[in-house]
Amino acid sequence: MMFCAFRVPSAVSKHGSFLRRFAVSAYPTGSSTLKSQQVRSVRSKTSETSSGGVVVSSAVKGFVLDDPGCKVVVVTSGKGGVGKTTSAASFAYGLAAAGKKVCAIDFDIGLRNLDLHLGMERRVVFDFVHVIHGECQLHQAIIKDRHNPNLHLLAASQTRDKSVLTKEGVAKVLSDLKKDFQYIVCDSPAGIENGAFMAMYFADEAIICTNPELSSVRDSDKMLGLIASQSLRAERNVAPMRQMLLVTRYQPEKVLMESMISVTDIEEMLGIKLIGVIPESDEIIQATNVGKPVISNKGNKPEDQARAAAAYSDLIDRYLGKDVPMRFTKPEAKPAGSLFGKWFKP
Repeated sequence: MMFCAFRVPSAVSKHGSFLRRFAVSAYPTGSSTLKSQQVRSVRSKTSETSSGGVVVSSAVKGFVLDDPGCKVVVVTSGKGGVGKTTSAASFAYGLAAAGKKVCAIDFDIGLRNLDLHLGMERRVVFDFVHVIHGECQLHQAIIKDRHNPNLHLLAASQTRDKSVLTKEGVAKVLSDLKKDFQYIVCDSPAGIENGAFMAMYFADEAIICTNPELSSVRDSDKMLGLIASQSLRAERNVAPMRQMLLVTRYQPEKVLMESMISVTDIEEMLGIKLIGVIPESDEIIQATNVGKPVISNKGNKPEDQARAAAAYSDLIDRYLGKDVPMRFTKPEAKPAGSLFGKWFKP
């Protein structure tokens, strides 16, 4: 008889109370032998990694976590379409505008987009993979923003496969970048494939982008489990990665109608600190189409058209330690004569 099992990784046990409601088990009653074999297999693989059974290169072994001169921040999630690249672009731009020297790296090999969001797509000559393969020097591949001298980009390749990224190559590039930058912002691709793994593996901090819908929250929970179990920090058994929640595409009106999950519920499900709420807004699409980060729109449009830009600006302030109230979590007041005016009062 053949059996098929869908297993939720043990690494996500921190958030297990939420995931257990959705875990599916295809084990028939009494199949304890098969369960034991699976558990032994998982333990064996874990012990090989942690005990030194796998050869670790000098670049990985010598990589410095929590470098006082530079933080590596990954912007990630377990699901596509939640605004990771939009958020990574605005986060990098906002830090640079605050006077920090920043390099943003696109880890989405084969499907790069960060260059478009930063308005640098026409200036890409060499990319991340060229550097790893020794086809150019690192400084040749780094692009400096024309408007903000603190902002730099290392673009992804459009023609290679994600498998070309290796721990050794990424460790060497990140270590070299740390010598010149205060922040390295890693834009992770969707899912949990090699590009996403490499983006989070060396990180000091993670911003988890989540849409207020169940599938997105569940996928983010899985990503938290992977960070806790498969990052370099986990292998070295040092202090866990700082994890921050960024809720994107939020519509408080839909929360009131119970067609969207509230910020409070998402925080409770994931168990990490909320650092920002980005409202759904047409300005995000408009900014992408003209090739500039959403955060740069702040103050250039009427207030109702710059809400997302203001929300990203709040995110930067909170990240840098300022006490900023959380906006855009409640419905806006509507005109008295509007359809929803009687519901949403100031």
